[in-house]
Amino acid sequence: MRERMRRQAVRTGLLALVGALAIVAAGCGGDDGGSSASIEGLGSSLEEIQEKAREEGQVNVVQWPGYAQLTKEFAEATGCTVNTKDGGSSDDMISLIQTGEYDGVSASGNASVRLMATGEVAPIDPELVPNFADVQEGIKNQDYNSLDGEPYGVPHGRGPNYLMFRTADVPEETDTWGVIWEDDQLAKYKGKISIYDDSIFIADAALYLKATQPDLGIENPYMLNEEQFNAAVDLLKKQAPNVGEYWPGDAAKQIQSFTNGDSVVGTTWPYQYVQLTGADPPVAVKALKPKEGTTGWSDTWMIYSQAANPNCMYLWMNHMISPEAQAAVAEGFGEAPVNLKACDLTKNPNHCDEFHADDESWWEDVYYWTTPAEDCADDDDSTTCKTQEDWKTAWTEIRG
Repeated sequence: MRERMRRQAVRTGLLALVGALAIVAAGCGGDDGGSSASIEGLGSSLEEIQEKAREEGQVNVVQWPGYAQLTKEFAEATGCTVNTKDGGSSDDMISLIQTGEYDGVSASGNASVRLMATGEVAPIDPELVPNFADVQEGIKNQDYNSLDGEPYGVPHGRGPNYLMFRTADVPEETDTWGVIWEDDQLAKYKGKISIYDDSIFIADAALYLKATQPDLGIENPYMLNEEQFNAAVDLLKKQAPNVGEYWPGDAAKQIQSFTNGDSVVGTTWPYQYVQLTGADPPVAVKALKPKEGTTGWSDTWMIYSQAANPNCMYLWMNHMISPEAQAAVAEGFGEAPVNLKACDLTKNPNHCDEFHADDESWWEDVYYWTTPAEDCADDDDSTTCKTQEDWKTAWTEIRG
């Protein structure tokens, strides 16, 4: 009964999207010279956006796999067919949006900051995205989704990078990242350690050093001076010969390796954990945020500054932060929704509690991905940090 009611609520809510936008449009019409004016062809009111969207007829988006949800319902409500292209890393997201073939992108912080800085994505007018008002305030206006006080896109969802292990091979009480960093643990699990294949993983090493070598003075794992950076790189080089796999962003490789036992411990997204424990038969794995804290992601749907279909993209951004789409993607990928109205629509009534959707204290030691930059954001102008290019160069050396 609850599932039938949930499906009906989803369908009713999405098919009412156009009507709801039209009602709001009456109070938001006119070109006020805001963000909407910076994108050629974008309507100046919600009513005009709706009309132009039906003329456009499609929206082309780059996404993390599985992010686009309820696309058929969206097309019925708006007239915009959704065409998706999966990216496997933040570098993929950037290179794909740079082709000019896509109207928008779901970007993590280590892509969104670069895209804002280069002007390849545009600020949005929140008045033209009605569901933006329901996004949790603590996730808005962050350095990875806003610039100079203007919002760039809409928050999508957030999640931690978990420590995951097979309970048949690793003690179930394990609660520290030391299991993938310390010498005795590396020897114990040599060849069966699974690590995310991206330079952003340097931050995971820095986070462990922050907890275990306080003399280094690491405060933010993405802001590393030369000494701190070299320590993190040395830790990763020590780990590298013991790694069994570096998994790509599509996650399928890691799911398979944990299923067959080729990997027994490593870092993962909640998505893999959801897939493994939901398999038939389920794989006995445990995933958790270790006591040292963890890295994580708070993703953003952003509009390409020269989007060919800007009106459909605006409606798409509004759709993806609707309660219905938020509920679908939160459960499908395994993340916390940013619109808490989604919590009443999830199949699992405890999903939002289990993923700490409204527990800000739980997220205090989750360091969201961002772009490493030279400016260390401290009062000492002589202090500089390693940049994104430094991180990429070091990662190539680490991987051999």
